[in-house]
Amino acid sequence: MTIRVLALLLLGVALAGCRPQTVQTTTGGVSATIQNKGSDTIVNLALAWAERYQTLEPDVRIAVTGGGSGTGIAALINGTVDLANASRRIKDEEIAAARANGFEPVEHIVARDAIAIVIHPDNPVDKLTLQQISDIYSGKITNWREVGGEDRPIVLLSRETNSGTHVYFLEEVIRLGQKDNKTLFSPDTLLLPSSEGIGAEVRQNPNAIGYDGLGYVTPDMKTVAVSRGAGQPYYPPTVETVNAGQYPIARDLYIYTAGEPQGQVKAYLEWILSPAAQEIVLELGFVPVITEGERP
Repeated sequence: MTIRVLALLLLGVALAGCRPQTVQTTTGGVSATIQNKGSDTIVNLALAWAERYQTLEPDVRIAVTGGGSGTGIAALINGTVDLANASRRIKDEEIAAARANGFEPVEHIVARDAIAIVIHPDNPVDKLTLQQISDIYSGKITNWREVGGEDRPIVLLSRETNSGTHVYFLEEVIRLGQKDNKTLFSPDTLLLPSSEGIGAEVRQNPNAIGYDGLGYVTPDMKTVAVSRGAGQPYYPPTVETVNAGQYPIARDLYIYTAGEPQGQVKAYLEWILSPAAQEIVLELGFVPVITEGERP
């Protein structure tokens, strides 16, 4: 009997570690823990949301960690988080893995972002076309003088491959959104583990070029205006140009759930899309979610 009881207790502990739980408090209230993991682009925004929400709902605990979009989605598939943050759309193979685990992933657009092309403030280059950016990152253009700059080698900076921003940049910028385009990052590209890492390197290296979410751009970094093609207008990365559909490197930011959200998770997601939470989006340099009818 003792062995059976011990085995049941150990099983309970193992299952408790698999999924977040809701537990009864001594005062009779309910304390919920929401596990939130994924995109490093969104992590600061997710932390700000969690901090504000917990002042409104003190019985709800929200644990936020980064690690990349792929990491967050993998955790959702494995059943260890409630919310997976992603700066890219979920892949077909990830949807298949979720279905194999018994659920349909549900997508929630929670903010928008511009991916800014960033360089050192002393670099005289102030505009590039998408094709030029593609040629730079694929290694066809290797010197700043080829795009109107000084005679200096170009140092390429990128996020690591598990980053949703890396995936988006490869597909939409380097490959120009063309499904049959197999262009790759130059093998000389330096892969950095965080958005902050790219910013730090750009600030100290006058030859560097990187890309970062608009919310991570600081005044001591220079952003480049981008054009969709030769002869077309150039636009800087701003909230206004994103909402107007003008800046060409803009994307939605997502949270994924295992099926339709329920209970405290549903309430939290509804709050994220409220005006109060979307004001935080704007404060942190991202673009609040607006409907098509609201676009200028």
